[in-house]
Amino acid sequence: MKPFPRAEISSDALQYNLQRLRQLAPNSRVMAVVKANGYGHGLLNVARSVSMADGFGLARLEEALAMRQGGVTAKLLLLEGIFRQHDLHQLVTHNIDTVVHHESQLQMLENEKLTKPVAVWMKIDTGMHRLGFSVSQFKQMYARLLACPNVAKPIHLMTHFACADEPKNPMTADQLAKFEQLTQGLNGERTLANSAATLYWPQTQADWIRPGIALCGVSPVVGDLGANHGLRPAMQLMSQLIAVREHKAGEPVGYGSYWRAKKDTLLGVVAIGYGDGYPRNAPEGTPVWVNGRLVPIVGRVSMDMLTVDLGIDASDKVGDAAQLWGSDLPVEVVAEHIGTIAYELVTKLTPRVAVCMD
Repeated sequence: MKPFPRAEISSDALQYNLQRLRQLAPNSRVMAVVKANGYGHGLLNVARSVSMADGFGLARLEEALAMRQGGVTAKLLLLEGIFRQHDLHQLVTHNIDTVVHHESQLQMLENEKLTKPVAVWMKIDTGMHRLGFSVSQFKQMYARLLACPNVAKPIHLMTHFACADEPKNPMTADQLAKFEQLTQGLNGERTLANSAATLYWPQTQADWIRPGIALCGVSPVVGDLGANHGLRPAMQLMSQLIAVREHKAGEPVGYGSYWRAKKDTLLGVVAIGYGDGYPRNAPEGTPVWVNGRLVPIVGRVSMDMLTVDLGIDASDKVGDAAQLWGSDLPVEVVAEHIGTIAYELVTKLTPRVAVCMD
């Protein structure tokens, strides 16, 4: 008996997406980004499914250590770097690369005694203005990294795009030009392209691409679908009907009674709610896939349940499956209805949702 609700994760889809991304970036290696519990797909689930990736990107040291403990031997890169000086020894022990984006991290490297140097990716702020050394700092900080015995040579170089998910925004081209001007003639590998840049700005692909959400088969661009790029959704969020009820015209349903039926209908109650990570603010009309058709959410999403309008002639019954997103209902479509991004939906699932690999 399969648990409900559950997130069904397709290893085949993950592997397929990796190969598709290699086709889209044939001259680049793939740094598969699996932060935030593999974008909600399970950290080790994703890592093992795409073990043929050239490396993996993580946000936190704890994620990287979990990867090593799980048997992953590939290159690992901490995208935010380390936060504490003594963590440098963990990088040495477990052979983990680190981003250096702030002078405080450089000072940690200069002041610690290590048994061997650490592989460093120097992050340059070309316009995101979140992390990274500014253009005016670059030469000085690069020289200090070169002089630091705890830094392996050559130093690798990276940046992050602010607007790559806006294909017509010229800022990505401006950031690329700034990066190329700063790093011209320098040794070391380069990585610039996240999922959006990989799909929409091939000139940014460089030595390494860093796909995350695209690896899961999801487009990072609002109004777009992963399927438009030959990607397959790796997650299906499934639950089931736990009640089918006759509902009269004019009757309300759910907390606040703000929705009332315009005509007689049948309502289905689906066993999933905001306690599982499905957004409480999903508005009336947000689609759910039941028995080969889309049916709209009505009433307010509650902690454990939501209700859908099945229609007066429905033949649905208790126990029938309901897909909240997946192969029949792209998560990008659900996100657009709710007014959020697909990233948020897949990463906010709670531990009450069973994660099942196939």
